[in-house]
Amino acid sequence: MESNPRIKGKHKDLRKERGSYAEDQAASYLIDKGYRIIHRNWRCRTGEIDVIAELNYVIIFVEVRSRSSRSLAYGTAMESITPRKVGQVRSTAAVYLHSRNRSDSPVRFDVIAVQLGPDGQVESLEHVENAF
Repeated sequence: MESNPRIKGKHKDLRKERGSYAEDQAASYLIDKGYRIIHRNWRCRTGEIDVIAELNYVIIFVEVRSRSSRSLAYGTAMESITPRKVGQVRSTAAVYLHSRNRSDSPVRFDVIAVQLGPDGQVESLEHVENAF
């Protein structure tokens, strides 16, 4: 039986919309904590970094993960970070630093996990500094 591509597309669009909302919430959280947002959704050939921020002269690469309460059966947002994803973020960060002539800058890799409720609003936001 063939699936309806319109339904599949709607699901994908909704997931992308939730992810974008979670990134907005993560960026707002960081700004409230005194971070300066340098870039959002920075892309290159190796991948994408959700948020690049700076605090006390440290460049912080932030991976934002979100989960809705309906998808918890697949694990939490924090549990969705795989070794492959860690490697991709690190590689992309190296490209970013090289392209900006900042290879000597101190860096940190953080994760912000956003749990969304059934209404699509943030139930919880967890910020893990030096996550990997």
